[in-house]
Amino acid sequence: MFFEYPELLYLELLLVPMVALYLYRELKRKSPSLTVSSLSPYKYSGRQWSRVLRHIPFVARCIAVAAIIIAIARPRSSSTFEKIDSEGIDIVLAMDISTSMLARDFNPDRIGAAKDIAIQFIAERPSDRIGVVVFAGESFTQSPLTTDRPTLINLMKEVECGIIEDGTAIGNGLANAVARLKDSPAKSRVIILLTDGVNNRGEIAPQMAIEIAKTYGIRVYTIGVGAMGEAPYPMMTPYGVKEMMVKVEIDEELLKQIATETGGEYFRATDNTKLLEIYRQINEMEKSKTTVDSFPLYKEEFSKFALVALVALVIELIVRLFAARRIV
Repeated sequence: MFFEYPELLYLELLLVPMVALYLYRELKRKSPSLTVSSLSPYKYSGRQWSRVLRHIPFVARCIAVAAIIIAIARPRSSSTFEKIDSEGIDIVLAMDISTSMLARDFNPDRIGAAKDIAIQFIAERPSDRIGVVVFAGESFTQSPLTTDRPTLINLMKEVECGIIEDGTAIGNGLANAVARLKDSPAKSRVIILLTDGVNNRGEIAPQMAIEIAKTYGIRVYTIGVGAMGEAPYPMMTPYGVKEMMVKVEIDEELLKQIATETGGEYFRATDNTKLLEIYRQINEMEKSKTTVDSFPLYKEEFSKFALVALVALVIELIVRLFAARRIV
């Protein structure tokens, strides 16, 4: 707490002559006397208490004067208020859900690892709008751009292989993601495209999708997922599901082209740890802009002292009106 007009506190010195004058009058005051043979009849007369109560009006008045002086000095308290303005980034996660994402070179498999790490990425970006696009032989929007993290995470958990026609339509997936961002007012718009294969389906060629992304100024980070060489893949056989080693084929040249021409970057993930590192790296590169404005908030505290002064004056008035005759 501080005072807006601290120089007014010197008025508290007025209490000194007030007290001095009161004491002087008390010392000069003459009380009537009576000579008696014994004080026993007056032992419990309450005279000692009356002498104490006689000073209450003056004490109350001094408290009132002190409180009034403090109140007019304008006591105030301050606290700091921070206004945080966040300029988020609009991000669309374009995820391959073709059946090849069931390969088990990741734990538990590629699609499971991609979902888990994407969910962690979503949770770490509270200021951004994020959407999800999935693609295989065709593409559709799993979630539009939103800041509703719980709903978005639940929708991500529902992503599975086989829910749409199989294949790898990278061009369709990229074009669909661009469509979700083209009308976004955000200054920074980003697509993270994850796939484990080669473009072999779709009505939109990847090169055309690249040109559309460039037209709208959308940056694309591409991630190729899959071990080097071969990877275990669950295959249906006459004896049930067995893991078979399948060659990993990723069109890295195309993914590099998409990233380079749109101002993004290409990454290769060969296991869960590497994929997590890639998402963390993208998280660091795409930082939301946050502005913090700090300014003080002031609170007037004079009312507390004004209330003390009022109570003290009321006490003085009550004592003088109703108890004055009983105080000797």
